Amino acid sequence: MKFTAQQIAELLEGEVVGNPDVEVSRLSKIEEGTEGSLTFLANPKYTSYIYSTKASIAIVNKVFEPEVDVKTTLIKVDDAYKSFSKLLEYYNQIKNTKTGIESPVFISESARHGDDVYIGAFSYIGENVNIGSNVKIYPNSYIGDNVVIDDYSVIFSGAKIYSDCIIGKHCVINSGVIIGADGFGYAPNEKGQYNKVPQIGNVIIEDYVEVGAATTIDRATLGSTVIRRGVKLDNQIQIAHNVEIGKNTVIAAQTGVAGSTKIGENCQIGGQVGIVGHITIGNNVKIQAQSGIGRNVKDNEVLQGSPALPYGDFNKSYVHFKNLPKIVKNINDLEKSKWE
Repeated sequence: MKFTAQQIAELLEGEVVGNPDVEVSRLSKIEEGTEGSLTFLANPKYTSYIYSTKASIAIVNKVFEPEVDVKTTLIKVDDAYKSFSKLLEYYNQIKNTKTGIESPVFISESARHGDDVYIGAFSYIGENVNIGSNVKIYPNSYIGDNVVIDDYSVIFSGAKIYSDCIIGKHCVINSGVIIGADGFGYAPNEKGQYNKVPQIGNVIIEDYVEVGAATTIDRATLGSTVIRRGVKLDNQIQIAHNVEIGKNTVIAAQTGVAGSTKIGENCQIGGQVGIVGHITIGNNVKIQAQSGIGRNVKDNEVLQGSPALPYGDFNKSYVHFKNLPKIVKNINDLEKSKWE
């Protein structure tokens, strides 16, 4: 699909400098731009590329004034980065405009769906499933019995949503995600073996949540595992049974959250963080990558390390740790001097 510089400028409320009729059909990085592509310049470190790029159109800030002639048609906007992000979102919407039901699929007779849905080939839709309008379910997806998927949500290829789980509006569930698998519940018996504890709850995902590829969210033993509105989960995260994650919290890849832990709102949790079960983490907490959290955490704490310490204490302690060989040598020298 092709767009002219003038059409893009109108979408972004920008000003064309150059040929308004030049057309583009793809996006590119400024240093890799080719004829027929559109790029942007926001970081001053990349300014030199504006004079050599072969991209047909470049989005730039209004304050940008070229030092020499630029062959590329420019679209001047207030904020080039935000405008390019807006364009990416628009491009993504166009790319994902599929509708209709492909063949073969299995859709239970008791399942219902709204208008303008897309259900890709080889998908399975179970009994009493309720799919809203403008939902997209890509090929090879599994939607278990009694699942609810609300309007405008996207389920990418190969995702599995087990029975009774609820997905809100405008959610994105990426490939390989498993929602509603059994929680890790076992009870030891007198023989030293483990008996499975039935997991009969579900998972509730509220509106505007994004779940990264290969992330797993376990169903509750009783009640619900709950992911609140606006949460963003990266790839390869494990969320255990009965966990609750507060609004607008973001969690990076390979983090594991054990059962029944409650995480507050607006938290930022780095990659490979381990969080034990049955604790409460407050609002606005920041946890650095590879930290281990084994206690309750108050609002606004910033933690690092394993076991995690307040961020400032960790940095001070780390300075001493780096100097430990020197400190030990000094102590040994002092001990020797006593006997001389």
